[in-house]
Amino acid sequence: MLRASIQYQGKTGDLRAVTEGSKGGDSGVHHGDALIAFAEAALGDDGAALATARDALRATAGSAALVDAAGVIGNFQRMVRIADGAGIDLDAPVAMLSSDFRDEIGLDEFGTASRIAKVGPVGRALSGALRGVANLGLRAWGRRSR
Repeated sequence: MLRASIQYQGKTGDLRAVTEGSKGGDSGVHHGDALIAFAEAALGDDGAALATARDALRATAGSAALVDAAGVIGNFQRMVRIADGAGIDLDAPVAMLSSDFRDEIGLDEFGTASRIAKVGPVGRALSGALRGVANLGLRAWGRRSR
């Protein structure tokens, strides 16, 4: 979704920021560094670090953005726990379309990656073509909506 959102806006971003934080480069997201710091602190166990990151995000992006970010973090935690608890696998079409950025940001290195459908060379080639068509559509839609 992040990649599609960035492309929809006609911007670029380094998705490694999702797994590597500020070391991963510019995410392309407005206030990205403050959002990443808040997300990392929210998933940690250091209350002081969370308070610092929360205050920094509020100062940088405002109270509404802080509330939205907290809601997104909570929602993703809920969805991941439900999917993991239910044993829901990443299906083959989604695995195919996401294989490039999963490789790029190292998502397949996480323990739950064992439940991801394996994508062969034909699937990877096909996914590139499908992503190209999707990217053109997203850019056109983004230009039209401005």
